[in-house]
Amino acid sequence: MITMPARKPRRSAAATRRTPLLLDRAALKRRLADDTYDVLVIGGGITGAYAVLDAASRGLRAALVEKDDFASGTSSKSSKMVHGGLRYIEQGNVNLVRHSLLERHRFRKNAPHLVHRLPFLFPILEKEGIFDARLAKGFEGLLWTYDLVGGWRIGKLHQRLTVPEVLAQAPTLRAENLKGGLMYFDARTDDARLVLTIVRTAAALGATVLNGARAEGLLMQRGKVAGARVSADGDSFDIRARAVVNATGVWTDELDAKADDGHAPQVRPAKGVHIVVPWDKVRINCTVTVPIPGRARRATCTRWGNSVVLGTTDEDYQGSPDDVHCTREEMDFLLEGANTAFEGKLTPDDVVGSIGGLRPLVGGKEGATLDMRRDHHITVGRTGMVTVTGGKLTTSRHMGELVIDKVMTVLGRKGRSRTTDLPLLGGAGYDAEAVAASGGIAAHLGERFGTEARFVGDLIQDDPTLAEPIVAGLPYTRAEVVYAARAELARSVDDVLSRRLRARLFARDASAEAAGAVGAVLGRELNLTQAEVERSVSEYLAAVRHEKSVLLEGAAA
Repeated sequence: MITMPARKPRRSAAATRRTPLLLDRAALKRRLADDTYDVLVIGGGITGAYAVLDAASRGLRAALVEKDDFASGTSSKSSKMVHGGLRYIEQGNVNLVRHSLLERHRFRKNAPHLVHRLPFLFPILEKEGIFDARLAKGFEGLLWTYDLVGGWRIGKLHQRLTVPEVLAQAPTLRAENLKGGLMYFDARTDDARLVLTIVRTAAALGATVLNGARAEGLLMQRGKVAGARVSADGDSFDIRARAVVNATGVWTDELDAKADDGHAPQVRPAKGVHIVVPWDKVRINCTVTVPIPGRARRATCTRWGNSVVLGTTDEDYQGSPDDVHCTREEMDFLLEGANTAFEGKLTPDDVVGSIGGLRPLVGGKEGATLDMRRDHHITVGRTGMVTVTGGKLTTSRHMGELVIDKVMTVLGRKGRSRTTDLPLLGGAGYDAEAVAASGGIAAHLGERFGTEARFVGDLIQDDPTLAEPIVAGLPYTRAEVVYAARAELARSVDDVLSRRLRARLFARDASAEAAGAVGAVLGRELNLTQAEVERSVSEYLAAVRHEKSVLLEGAAA
């Protein structure tokens, strides 16, 4: 049996469950159709997830619906950084940085199994760098500001590194112009698993949550929004709610227009992409920030297990928000930056995975998206719908709090947020050092599920074959697929391989080879017909082929 080391937990009945939280789609749909809710949140990204958790923690009868899968939009395609944002200091937005660093601290406290400290390295180069030795002193002043306004909470202050110390962290970095480096500390997370954990924590507190549930229209009563008509699994039903939240990200304007015929579009999508290459091609032990020749944007190269993630871009996007991928031009742009900074030669053949996502920025249509502020916007429309746009992953907890503050106003009720110190499922009692020392499957599961890893371990104890890897070259087990079907509302091969396991990002081709095995597990667990299993597998394989064609052949995204 796999057991997790524990220490005295902080308060949260939801976060210290003694039995696994199992979610049944049929029961959830019946509840959505039968009950009347205080608040219905539409949109299952990071913002909607924290909004429904905040509502449930205040004792509101809360529901959340997501048209595709939790985090299937922007929230599984982010930089995966939980950070204050040095760039925001450069822009003069110190208050955003201060607040972001406080929220980073809360994430690390409430979800220590999911949000981990990450060192960032800025090489100081004699020429062709982000800054040379003359500018390094000024940049170090920014780092002192960063530390003083809240960076210190992570337990380490920034450091100045010698050339040998830089090369110890990044041995393949081109050394001919290297003069040293600066290192500071932020954090990272598996963004899709973080969103899922927030949603599941809300469910443990009584919220009703459902993916694959599209809001086809809004219910109106005396000129006010009073719920939504939803389609899910071929069924249509009405969800009645006293307040409705639009947390649909880049789809915000589409839903706002259903509530108000006179709505003027507000969201300006900005596209960001990342690509993944094998670690042995770069061999870095932290995040290295490198210049892109001829561009203002800095690129980051981050180690993630046996992979390195390269990103990101920040450009206006005019295409469909439902079909966003990294293009050949964008991949070449990131490879050029890496090849300028590191020895060796990365080629398109080295790219094992990619993602493209859209930031739902709010503001004017002029100027570069890179220079636009990342502040959030929360409004109450003339029909009473609360709409939230903008913001970033790091401040999502606070955004959820402010959204429900608005909902309480709509409801005419009072009640304070309780999420500041609320551990997420698996976070209470988690001991990172003990988990890391345990090694093997226990460490792998602990870093994904926290103290809830024992429930996945119970599956393996009952059936040792479930300890077998499901995707060649990756540590994910068959037990995790079973758990995804029983406890995480996974409906399809894509739900599992793209977001529950992240195999599509880190080993795209190997994940395609595993699609049949994943489909077979889902078929048994969800009582699917053979035709349904085959359709799920074929849809995943088609999606992978399309992603590769856009990336490698320059096909239209």
